[in-house]
Amino acid sequence: MGVLKKKHPINPEKKCFVSLQDWRKANISFVIKEQESISFFKNADKSLKDAAHKILNGEICFFSSEWKDLGLNYDWITNPETAYKYDVSKHWSEINDFNPANGDIKYVWEKSRFTYFLTIMRHDYHFDEDHSEFIFSEMESWINANPINQGPNWKCSQEISLRLFNWMYALTFYKNSDALSEELWTKIQNIIYWSLHHVYHHINFSRIAVRNNHAITETLALTISELLFPFIPETKKWAKKGRKWFEQEVEYQIYEDGTFLQFSMNYHRVVVQLFSFGIALTELHNKKFSTIVYDRAAKSLDFLYQCLQEENGYLPNYGSNDGAVFFPLSSAEYRDYRPQLNTLHFVLYNQHLFNSKNSREDSCWIKQKSKSIPNSNEIIQKKVGVISYPKGGYYLIRESDTFTFIRCGNYKDRPYQADNLHLDIWSNGVNLLRDSGTYKYNTEKKYQDYFMGTASHNTVMVENHSQMLKGSRFIWYYWTQSLLAGLTETDTEFIFKGKIAAFQFLRSDAFHKRTVIKKKNSKEWVVKDEVNGLNNFDKIQIWHHDESPVKFQALEGNIEAVGNEFESYDSSYYGIMRKGRATAFKFDTEIRTKITIT
Repeated sequence: MGVLKKKHPINPEKKCFVSLQDWRKANISFVIKEQESISFFKNADKSLKDAAHKILNGEICFFSSEWKDLGLNYDWITNPETAYKYDVSKHWSEINDFNPANGDIKYVWEKSRFTYFLTIMRHDYHFDEDHSEFIFSEMESWINANPINQGPNWKCSQEISLRLFNWMYALTFYKNSDALSEELWTKIQNIIYWSLHHVYHHINFSRIAVRNNHAITETLALTISELLFPFIPETKKWAKKGRKWFEQEVEYQIYEDGTFLQFSMNYHRVVVQLFSFGIALTELHNKKFSTIVYDRAAKSLDFLYQCLQEENGYLPNYGSNDGAVFFPLSSAEYRDYRPQLNTLHFVLYNQHLFNSKNSREDSCWIKQKSKSIPNSNEIIQKKVGVISYPKGGYYLIRESDTFTFIRCGNYKDRPYQADNLHLDIWSNGVNLLRDSGTYKYNTEKKYQDYFMGTASHNTVMVENHSQMLKGSRFIWYYWTQSLLAGLTETDTEFIFKGKIAAFQFLRSDAFHKRTVIKKKNSKEWVVKDEVNGLNNFDKIQIWHHDESPVKFQALEGNIEAVGNEFESYDSSYYGIMRKGRATAFKFDTEIRTKITIT
């Protein structure tokens, strides 16, 4: 109907509000200072130097894991995996991002997030160098290659918001560089204006149709617009509404126990980064959020910290995982959550959670000018024994050398993977029974079905059926629901009991019941599964173990069940898949399996 084209015009009026000299003089507070004024510990790390060298020579690290050589003259609109080149003459609403022939559009968006700017910025600080000319030439190249509201890089408001955040890091750090000219500053202002205009006038898509971390990112961008761009008259209105929406999204999306409606560890970490960034920045400007934001931030931190393995900072690879780290401000490995959790802890409590430089550097790029924020919540402590998050449906057992993670939840918000009653087992920081991860959002159907479906999790399938009926893209029908869930403790054991309504597209009264008994001070678990209402279907109990030193002994009644080992897939990083090993035990109605770490 052309509504989006009217709201987001092609070739719009150019906007210019303030000269470069006046902007520099205004000294608008950001979470960091300019390069010459920053002072914290130096860490001339070889991995940082190598990463910066790659970037300066045209390589980009995709999804925090895989380097791709795009060259120094990359056009910003070609998918490096498929070589498909998007039509930048088209309005963004006409861009088809779900066409399998094009490949995953995230491969085009990845460089245009400009997270690599933060790697160059960190390098220049730690090695006392200046690559501002490279930074501003990249910015200008993007502006020239991506006309406003045209092509793939104007399609997603979250991508636009992240681009603004990372540009502001670069603009602040290199504020006094001669490489930033008046001509380029005029172009940048224009992009900033139309980027915010796009986010504001398309916000209902994220707040109504999507309602996940996209909405939190975009409403935060609007909230801080008046703080960072006070020279744009409309930001006063955009920020007022943005703040209201942001606080509403936080209250809705982060449950009362600190769990998150996307049921994803990495997307929850993304929100943690936005909390740290947003709270620190608004505090600088004496524009504190309501108490709900601080409360949900603290509870988010607690939940993720209780799932973290102290040996390496890893969490279960649970839920959708697209490789995103919005602000890569340390040299820590991607699966290591310590830098981001430490930063939020420092923002909230003015104390560090971890001691290493890798874990602490991230906080130095957030807290350069902000004040200690008093918070009435107790400082986070690692818990042992039984740990339950019933709102989100997570049940944890932590002992000195083992960690057990069980999922059993209700869905009032859209599920992303068919993984109810999944069980993760860890020993001394090593994931012995794992979740298979995500791989890609736009790939062959067999891989989409596998990674999003029940087959990739440590739970039960009915023949080749997932727990829910798969619709298109991210849609599931017949959502599983928790009918019972509880974790208790005796003198000798931890006992979890859970029951879910599942496979109800096969029969409306079908359910799956799981009991997990963890013997205290022993690396032994007993898992009992029972499926009712589906007597004419074969069932399988699945365990993804790879080469882990794990032994299974399964009994169906009094008869030992023989496991069938098969090829599994594992995706610890977005876009990368490796082959692994799994074992399935076939049963009729009930099976009891003892799992021992050998």
